[in-house]
Amino acid sequence: MEDIVDKRPLKGIRILDLSRVFSGPWSTQILGDLGAEIIKVEQPGRGDDLRRLGPPFLADPQGMATEESSYYLSTNRNKKSIAVDLSLPQGQEAIRRLAAVSDVFIENFKVDNLAKYGLDYPAISKINPRIVYCSITAFGQTGPNRHRLGYDTLLQAMCGVMSVTGHPDQHPGGGPVKVGMVLSDMLAGMYAATAILSALYARDIGGQTEAQGQHIDISMFDAQLAAMSHQAMHYLVSGENPARFGNGAPSVSPSNAFRCSDGYIVMVAGNDTQFKKLCSVIGAEALAEDPRYRSNGTRVVHREALIQDLENIFRTRTKAEWLAILEQANLVAGPINEMSDAFADPQIEARGIVTHAMHACGTQVPLIVSPMRMSATPLDVYTAPPTNGQHTYEVLSSLLNMEDADIEEVSRLSRNPEQN
Repeated sequence: MEDIVDKRPLKGIRILDLSRVFSGPWSTQILGDLGAEIIKVEQPGRGDDLRRLGPPFLADPQGMATEESSYYLSTNRNKKSIAVDLSLPQGQEAIRRLAAVSDVFIENFKVDNLAKYGLDYPAISKINPRIVYCSITAFGQTGPNRHRLGYDTLLQAMCGVMSVTGHPDQHPGGGPVKVGMVLSDMLAGMYAATAILSALYARDIGGQTEAQGQHIDISMFDAQLAAMSHQAMHYLVSGENPARFGNGAPSVSPSNAFRCSDGYIVMVAGNDTQFKKLCSVIGAEALAEDPRYRSNGTRVVHREALIQDLENIFRTRTKAEWLAILEQANLVAGPINEMSDAFADPQIEARGIVTHAMHACGTQVPLIVSPMRMSATPLDVYTAPPTNGQHTYEVLSSLLNMEDADIEEVSRLSRNPEQN
């Protein structure tokens, strides 16, 4: 069997990754999928805190739980891991030497914390002026909140996500609700990946007279607020706070979850033509002629009455029956899936969304492939998330020509486990 030729677009780019938990690793995973060599630096003996956020944990071939949480596995494919003690001068020097032969340095330490190790941007850029140095923090490198810690829940609350998520206060179960993913981390990571790619382009192709790197300042707060998009613009234009609409949309109606006789479906009629077709196929032509529902604007005003009228009809049949009718009419509708339902969809297999890679513990780990489909430079190489320090000897000996004794010294159990 022939080896796969790696045609991924970032092949040849080396990224030194000192980030932990989610936002930074999410960013470097994207870049690793694109073919960059990711060298993940972890604390000896402790590793990335995300490894311990479980259960569930990956099982070994004997069915015993390993130390690799599903949380960690979700953000660390296509990487190498080295264990280096940053509290040791030898460890700091190893990182500086790696930075000298890397294209990108990414970290999400507290503001100013890496300066005490001589690993901040001013120090690293003197060693390698071409390096793209990316810092991800909760609130950024400037401003009154720059030293504050922040997790996703806090950022969702502070940036207004929870104010527009959930049912209205007057409804049963109403009140602000957190989105069920670590949205602020994911957004910061995606913005970081985009900024890093842009900085590499500017350095190598963008026409600068001097091929210099730069410092990228990514804030979870900034990223989440930017992604509020139309909701933020709603406020900036009108001065009014957007409301919560539960499963509905603020400017389109109907767009909601509807109860059928055996559960819920989601259905959206995005314009007047689709609404008239909907009324026709569900046997409710009178609704299309109701003055309250003749245009999207009036349907938005009379949203609650319309939802109740439609739900009275949807309750008369099963989910499967209604979905078949709506799909036949080419209307937008679908089931509200559990994860098991989502992964049972034939679209998963058709698109090759799940692959497997051999983990160091001896078992195959399932991985979700990158959603970026590229015809000339396919993203078709996937390696399992590494164990803590799995590639320490390989990387430090090949890139820095370090002897085994020196590698053992810098990668031993840290005397100072707190390196945040």
